[in-house]
Amino acid sequence: MQRELWNDWLAWLNQPALMTLLAILGITVASYIALRLALRLLVTRIVDWSSHGRRRWRRYAAHIAEHTSRLLLAAFALQVALFVVELGPVWEQRVSHLWFLVLAIQFGLWIDAALDLWKEDTLRSEAGRDNQLTVTMVVLMFRTGLWAVVLLSGLANLGVNITAFIASLGIGGIAIALAVQTLLGDLFASASIGIDKPFKVGHFIVFGDIAGTIEYIGLKTTRVRSLSGEQVVISNTRLLQQTIHNYNRMNERRVAFNVALSFRTPLDKVRDVPELIRGVIESIDDTRFDRAHLRFFDDYALKYEVVYYVLSPDFNLYMDIQQAINFGLLEAFEARDIRFAMPVRSIEFLDEVPRAARETASAHRANERQS
Repeated sequence: MQRELWNDWLAWLNQPALMTLLAILGITVASYIALRLALRLLVTRIVDWSSHGRRRWRRYAAHIAEHTSRLLLAAFALQVALFVVELGPVWEQRVSHLWFLVLAIQFGLWIDAALDLWKEDTLRSEAGRDNQLTVTMVVLMFRTGLWAVVLLSGLANLGVNITAFIASLGIGGIAIALAVQTLLGDLFASASIGIDKPFKVGHFIVFGDIAGTIEYIGLKTTRVRSLSGEQVVISNTRLLQQTIHNYNRMNERRVAFNVALSFRTPLDKVRDVPELIRGVIESIDDTRFDRAHLRFFDDYALKYEVVYYVLSPDFNLYMDIQQAINFGLLEAFEARDIRFAMPVRSIEFLDEVPRAARETASAHRANERQS
């Protein structure tokens, strides 16, 4: 009885299909173990190699190697077994398709891992922290394009006609773009803000009749806290169409103002005024005097134009300095008896004018008596 069972078992094992299946299974397991050991050794060497250098591409190589899929490694081992075992033409064609799919997906995973590492590195930098939304959008766009290419390539390799599919996607994309044109415009404007960086969160800007501090830059809108306290929400597209004054990018502030003196000021004092103004400005910290000139004669005053620089973009500091300059000029002019001009019109009567008027009036009265 036992001999008959043994003979039946040997007969079952000697079947061609079963022998082929066992061979495929054995080669797959052996290949998978060998590939796992080789991959582990490779990753260990790359990680050790990257730890001894500061070059970024070494870190990327180690990170990418660590993101090799174990499931795809098993599929690769199965392909090795199918390649070793002689199969029919139909199976060989299927194996070739499987080769392409496995490699395409694995390359996609490697590039995806590289994108993740680039995103982490960028967000750690100062520029990345200020533009987290833009970095996320860029990674999302690249990731979407990557897997779309992998999907379409896999379908094409399997024999699916993707030409009509791509054409329909193009037509559908145009229709969707027309339907959400405003939204897409704001999205691209947000990306433009992130790339060009005309301003950042915390910057003080002026556009149109609005002045305030940037609080938030979103996909569609930007929020500005105005000087009067309310929050101004404006679409990114409309904001970029404005002329934007960014005062955080100003290293120093140029200030120009006028001083008006009376025409009754003596000439020697008129000549001394520019040096007097220079002394007042140079005595104040965080300033750089540029010029002071008697520029023109107004209807009621001698007009001086004064230009100086505040060595800081701080607006409050500028106002403090301007106030100190005004106090200094008042004190200096008062000490030298120099008067500021006032827009007052005066009428002066010459001595000949009243005499002629009296003679005319007397002649007129004499004529009235004679008549």
